[in-house]
Amino acid sequence: MQRHLILAVVAAIALTGGAVAAASLVDGGNTSVQSAAESPTAQSDATKSGGSQPGGSKSTTTTQPTTTTTTAPVGPPARDRTMSKFTTVGGDISPKSVVASGKGFVTAQNMMYRHTMTAYDGSGKLVATVPDTVTLSDFGIDKPGQYQGAPVEAAFTPDGKEVYVSNYAMYGPGFSEGKDSCSPASGVPSSYLYRISTTTWKIDQVVPVGATPKFVAVTPKGDRVLTSNWCTYDLSVSSTKDGTELKRIPLGPYPRGIAISPDGGTAYVAVMGSTRIAKVDLNTYAVSWINGVGLGPRHLVISPDGKSLYATLNKEGAVVKIDTATNAVVNRVRTGQQPRSMAISDDGTAVYVVNYESSTMSKLDTSDMHQIQSVPTGHHPIGIAYDGSTGRVWVANYSGTIYVFDEK
Repeated sequence: MQRHLILAVVAAIALTGGAVAAASLVDGGNTSVQSAAESPTAQSDATKSGGSQPGGSKSTTTTQPTTTTTTAPVGPPARDRTMSKFTTVGGDISPKSVVASGKGFVTAQNMMYRHTMTAYDGSGKLVATVPDTVTLSDFGIDKPGQYQGAPVEAAFTPDGKEVYVSNYAMYGPGFSEGKDSCSPASGVPSSYLYRISTTTWKIDQVVPVGATPKFVAVTPKGDRVLTSNWCTYDLSVSSTKDGTELKRIPLGPYPRGIAISPDGGTAYVAVMGSTRIAKVDLNTYAVSWINGVGLGPRHLVISPDGKSLYATLNKEGAVVKIDTATNAVVNRVRTGQQPRSMAISDDGTAVYVVNYESSTMSKLDTSDMHQIQSVPTGHHPIGIAYDGSTGRVWVANYSGTIYVFDEK
């Protein structure tokens, strides 16, 4: 923790001294806080976890017997429904993100504070606890011994049979603590994605990527997985077949959210240390830009028809709607302090946004972006998922809970 605190002080001094604007737009929009640790309870959590180094015991996935029952929502569109609290999920978690398969499972990524990913059925019942300990040499990587990760974001394959999880950092010999204030010259070690089977809930593939990987997205065909690498300022495009990196694409300071067009032809990447979004042609890997969207674009979602792109502007406290045909911002709405992540309903009529410092979730009508509803969440909501199999909305609170909302 001493190292984290030093980083926080250095970041704060840099900001006060008028450092480059990109440094003030890092993940969270508050470098001094987020660089210190990606959890508001990092000190106690790190102490409870026994430190950063992996233990000597073999990784064991804990699974619970479950019968997954899903009921897809019927009736009015999402914009015409009203959210109400369904349940609170607790336990030994510190969720940075939640992601839904749409086929009955939701996972939470618990960073280095728990060194786990937890999986749930549609009702919030725990299905499995997957430790992030791995023997890299088992996957053809020349690093003997066991290592731990730090699960930060995840993405399911289209069939829901696997889920890819990014590791903010790796822990063990040759690796060092992850950073939020960094550059390619910082020397931050590269990290890995894990692929986890939703049948066995075990790691079955390890994918090399860049330094401090953040967001993950799988193409609609399921043939490639994309990863935004925060500290190397680039995007990894990897094969889901064998985990090899097919392309590394430079993007600039702090790439974060990724949204892929429904036809699989374009990947949109939010470059958080800027005011623009990259458009990556997934056939040629050429890059063009959507400029001037606003300060600190963090998270992206795309409409089911691919015509509209939505971005949270963490620095501005706003969400924008972008016409993908013209690259023009057509709507802008303020939602709360530090809007972080978003989800979109399967029918595309509603967008859900978590406002980190406001401890609220905003539901927006995508037709004109007006706020339909605002509901309180737990402290520091940071991740969100729409579960199409149940029509429920899951919110990851960094303080250690998950709220699940019904829509009726």
